[in-house]
Amino acid sequence: MTQSDTPDTPAAPDTPAASGTLAASATPAAPGTPAAPAAPAALSADITSEAPCPCGSGKTFGQCCQPVLLRTRPAATAEALMRSRFTAHVVRDYKHLHLTYAGTAKKPYVEDIAKENTYDLRWTRLEIHSHEPSVNGNPDNAIVEFTAYFLDNDKNERPLQEKSAFTRTGGEWIYTRPLRTGPAPKVSAAPKVGRNDPCPCGSGKKYKHCCMK
Repeated sequence: MTQSDTPDTPAAPDTPAASGTLAASATPAAPGTPAAPAAPAALSADITSEAPCPCGSGKTFGQCCQPVLLRTRPAATAEALMRSRFTAHVVRDYKHLHLTYAGTAKKPYVEDIAKENTYDLRWTRLEIHSHEPSVNGNPDNAIVEFTAYFLDNDKNERPLQEKSAFTRTGGEWIYTRPLRTGPAPKVSAAPKVGRNDPCPCGSGKKYKHCCMK
């Protein structure tokens, strides 16, 4: 998800077209300089450190995504970064979205612009389908497939499924781009019928003289 990703429904946060998919008033810290912690106001007052983390990890917010959002601890894996980005959408931490997406990370952070580029949806839950911690033997590239759920204007829960690419630079993971949005294409398990094979319908005719027409 990017800071402006948009599911196929009323405008959604993180929009593949805008920045990848599930961004923000200060300038990012210079390379090698720890970024200043996000202002406490950026984190929802409704979520305390002891509350369950919005990403659904089963840990508390304080044990899971909060330290990553406050930049007191880097995400250990691409999956952990994906979880923190989902949580950032929930608590509206626009700066974290901005700093952890390759399309915006090196640009100055302007909160008003970040808010304009991030649709105000109510995200409900995150489901991680798979995490490939290494791509082609490179441990600094990873892939995470997930479904993020949100409420539409009629309060119905809708899914945003994406397979996303991540890279690690300077010891920190960053979201780079969506590889696929939506479910994976279904592959038929049925063997392909040749033109001269008996028709599967059982007519006794060759396929080319029967159902192939």
